[in-house]
Amino acid sequence: MKFLPPATQTTPLHAVAVEDLAALLDALPGRWAAWLRATGFSGRAGERQLVPDDAGEISCAFVGLGSAEQRRRKRMAIAEAAQGLPAGNYHLENTLEGAALDEAALALLLTGYHFDRYRTVTEERPRFAAPAGVDAARLEAIAAGEALTRDLINTPANDMGPQELAEAAARLAEDHDAAIEVVEGDALLSRDLPMIHTVGRAAARAPRLIDLRWGDSGPTLTLVGKGVIFDTGGLNLKPGGSMALMKKDMGGAATVLGLAQMIMALGLEVKLRVLIPAVENAVGGDAFRPGDILTSRKGLTVEINNTDAEGRLVLADALALADEEAPDQIVSFATLTGAARAAVGADIAPFYTTDARMAEALPQAGALVGDPVWQMPFHDPYEVMIEPGIADLDNAPAGGFAGSITAALFLRRFVETAPYTHFDIYGWQPTPAPARPKGGVGQGARALLQALPAVLSS
Repeated sequence: MKFLPPATQTTPLHAVAVEDLAALLDALPGRWAAWLRATGFSGRAGERQLVPDDAGEISCAFVGLGSAEQRRRKRMAIAEAAQGLPAGNYHLENTLEGAALDEAALALLLTGYHFDRYRTVTEERPRFAAPAGVDAARLEAIAAGEALTRDLINTPANDMGPQELAEAAARLAEDHDAAIEVVEGDALLSRDLPMIHTVGRAAARAPRLIDLRWGDSGPTLTLVGKGVIFDTGGLNLKPGGSMALMKKDMGGAATVLGLAQMIMALGLEVKLRVLIPAVENAVGGDAFRPGDILTSRKGLTVEINNTDAEGRLVLADALALADEEAPDQIVSFATLTGAARAAVGADIAPFYTTDARMAEALPQAGALVGDPVWQMPFHDPYEVMIEPGIADLDNAPAGGFAGSITAALFLRRFVETAPYTHFDIYGWQPTPAPARPKGGVGQGARALLQALPAVLSS
């Protein structure tokens, strides 16, 4: 997704807030104002109106930004109307500035996202020039990262196994001159990554640990993404309805790869490492069992009380590996618990952090770039809930309370030397929204990208 080349001939697109409509009508040429009044254009969110010229061609277009209340309730409101415009080339003419202008410009870019891999699409769509006053290259890099995340999540598991996920990471590494290593199958045991191997060993497609590195100067940042390409639940088999969206269980991996794309394309001065345990949680003769006790890379033992709580197991080995280098920041993304979705819904990315700087910066950044996040607590009194007695840790505490918090506490046990932030995301847009069609979606990545300079420089 890119903006139109600067020399492209375009049609003016006016974005109008409800409260600004009266002044705009007074300032417009009389025929345009008369047309808008006659057609009842009000500026409400999602509204669009085309204005013809004498030949019946489109002379300009108007889209509604809505009222202040509508904009508070609906992010990227301009996209709701803009994505329904006739095919053609448009440029934005309005009085937006600062963060509002950046949000509108990114929204226009993201209207160009469609997952068309499995169908033939011939219709043309509207395209947009970069509005004056925005950093077009930055927005294009962000949109490309978001598109990568969405494509990876939307691809079904038959075409997105551990190998295909590794291949996607390898293409990204090649595009940005990054180094990549993939540890596969039984080699995971010789590299002391036992829980990644255990979770993935029953599947026909071998488990992997993807390790990408980029950058040779600046602070060190390690991103860890859960790459469970499909989750049957293992021997604690999910019911059919609960398996319907399990292709998205690698949404954490997709998010960190999309974020890595943004970081590398923007040339941030950071030494980046991306770790992705890529596995399929399958049922088979070699599947791990409820009641098994596993020993992790860190040496901590884990009692398996539910094989459907596998994401934290593969993340634990990857986090322990990340922590051994003591980077300046470790951040994990995972579609980890239904409890997180129950707590904050599908639209908000809940996060946990041990770093006061991150706790302050992330909500501010998320609000600025329209990527909502919400801090959840590492509530120490709940530590007892993840200690079964027979082993150091319990992967699925009984009782059903605080499921997202106990999962985050479990992960925190594997990070000792670095500040640690964990996102428990949903990774899926259940109903269409402006610039976010139904399907896979990035969460928390743009907020973290915005927050990183402040966090890593302090």
